[in-house]
Amino acid sequence: MQSLQTCTVLLVLSILIGLSWSLNPRDPNVCSVWESFPTSVKESYAHPYDQVTEEPCSEPRTSYRCTRHRITYKTAYRQAVKMDYRRRYQCCPGYYESRDKCVPRCTKECVHGRCVAPDRCQCEGGWRGDDCSSACNDKHWGPGCSQLCKCENGGLCNPVTGTCQCPPGYIGRRCEDPCPPGTFGKGCLQKCQCGTGGSCDKVTGECLCRDNFTGTFCEKACPKSRCPLRCPCQNGGICQGKGICACPPGWTGEVCTERCAEGRFGPNCAQECVCHNRGHCNPETGQCQCAEGFTGNSGGCLCEPGFRGPQCRERMCRHGTYGLHCEHTCLCHDTHTLSCHPLKGECTCQPGWAGLYCNETCARGYYGHGCLEPCLCVNGGVCDSVSGRCHCAPGYTGAHCESPCKSGTYGKNCSLECSCSNSVDCSPIDGTCFCKEGWRGRYCSIPCSKDTWGLGCNATCQCANGALCNPADGSCTCSPGWQGPLCDQPCPYGDQCSITCPSCAHSSSCHHVTGQCVCTPGYTGALCEQACPVGLYGKQCTGVCRCAHNSTCNHQDGSCLCPPGWTGPDCTLQCHPGMFGLNCAQVCSCPPNFYCDPQTGECVCESGPGTDCKKGMVWSPLYPMNSY
Repeated sequence: MQSLQTCTVLLVLSILIGLSWSLNPRDPNVCSVWESFPTSVKESYAHPYDQVTEEPCSEPRTSYRCTRHRITYKTAYRQAVKMDYRRRYQCCPGYYESRDKCVPRCTKECVHGRCVAPDRCQCEGGWRGDDCSSACNDKHWGPGCSQLCKCENGGLCNPVTGTCQCPPGYIGRRCEDPCPPGTFGKGCLQKCQCGTGGSCDKVTGECLCRDNFTGTFCEKACPKSRCPLRCPCQNGGICQGKGICACPPGWTGEVCTERCAEGRFGPNCAQECVCHNRGHCNPETGQCQCAEGFTGNSGGCLCEPGFRGPQCRERMCRHGTYGLHCEHTCLCHDTHTLSCHPLKGECTCQPGWAGLYCNETCARGYYGHGCLEPCLCVNGGVCDSVSGRCHCAPGYTGAHCESPCKSGTYGKNCSLECSCSNSVDCSPIDGTCFCKEGWRGRYCSIPCSKDTWGLGCNATCQCANGALCNPADGSCTCSPGWQGPLCDQPCPYGDQCSITCPSCAHSSSCHHVTGQCVCTPGYTGALCEQACPVGLYGKQCTGVCRCAHNSTCNHQDGSCLCPPGWTGPDCTLQCHPGMFGLNCAQVCSCPPNFYCDPQTGECVCESGPGTDCKKGMVWSPLYPMNSY
């Protein structure tokens, strides 16, 4: 009986403890989500039922009964599984559950401070850094505060990385550059509001008026007498005595040009507000402007497990130990670890290191705390795993390796100069020269050979008749007497075909180079106006006639002009009997016993000269003359 009572008490206590640890939906750091879950339900459905009956058969002469089937449907019930939905409460992103509260989570342990919002540490006095782990003053940074801060113009060093946090009015890696004209303030992000009568103080944004101008923004011209006193306060600030501005809600600074920092609000930004879940504080009213998906006004802070004290600044375990009773030794790689969680033993790694025990370097493409920051290096640049600074590949420069080397430079950090002579440019990576048309070689110092042209001298010249080929574009410069794109067309003679030929006779032509008349065969003389001398013929009258019997030849082609009675190519053949005259073209018509003279065609008695040829008389050298 007593055992039963004990079990009952334990059950009630466990239920009460569970209820007491349930999250409060009104907590500003509690979010709700809808989730699906299976549930068993009873559902109805139409069940088919075969109804069998006997009826008289359709054949009237038989006495048999016929069976009839009819399908009917009845309502039936069955168990089924359906998905239902319910609201479930859980801590919002950036918070974790501690009993019945959702408290902020800082991925980097706030070593000497407390976590007041996700990844936001509030440091104790004398401690600095994102995780409140550095005791360095403003002039030192790094392990043991051994590194000297090199920030100029009042810039502050980050105690861990040494990066400079510039004061208003300055920018640059070491805060060495003042704000460009027309800008001022933190990061030089604010634009000067001063009119044409003044300039802007690079730190405060106060307008510094030129002579004869006044007003908050130097927008007013002074009266002729003298300029009245002016109030420099901007954005609705009110002057309170000489050089003192009372700033309206949401503004601060010497002349009320600075917006309240995140977490501050009100006149002169004197009040503090805390907004949760990435909510932003209205700098004028202090009202939290919630991010999408969140609502509420404010929230509370509880100590993260492993810390204690009214301000959660005291570690429960000494350095290097963790656990509920500090009974465990931290397994973190000490040189790469910022802190070991005093309750859970989780390692918070230094920038550039990751892994359960901070013994792994960042994966390629990531850097910083927890190796969560993506590298922004492009064009093959590799980022430093700690700072994220880009180490550019050869040929590129810039904060993110986004800019190729300027023309004429190449290599790592664009520190080398190209050695090209006749180039368009050089490769920003290895300095290879890109030659102009007409040049070749490693340094573009060798001109193209006589018959080549173009990029790399890879094109072949097409110019004819001794023309010169331009090595850049392949164009032809013609020799005298030639014209056309390829210099393959003859022309009137002279340079660039600019001189007109003389009037050569007998259809003779002019030499396209010298301009002299080139006579047709059979003619000679300066203008080809003379026929070849007797006995000569042909081109330049160099042919000698070979005609017999004092015959002449044609002065153009050398053909023989035979005298009457002779024929043949060289006039050596006498006319055949019965033919006479020029070219033996005429036919003789002599009576019997007469022969025809081959030259004149006269009939000559065969018996000899001086003899009267009579009928029946025949003259022959072998026989004496007979009468008939």
